[in-house]
Amino acid sequence: MPVDAELLEILACPHCKTPVTLVKNGTALKCGQCHRVYPIKDDIPVMLIDEATIEP
Repeated sequence: MPVDAELLEILACPHCKTPVTLVKNGTALKCGQCHRVYPIKDDIPVMLIDEATIEP
């Protein structure tokens, strides 16, 4: 089940407070500002800075 559209509208990167977008076929959320990618595990976004990876 994909992330709910209403939830996606309010989610923001905890590092720089920029909105995030779905990437990797809906399995992660990416911040366009700092390029952190937050995983989605069991349909729940893991918005922890320590869990994020940084991708260009």
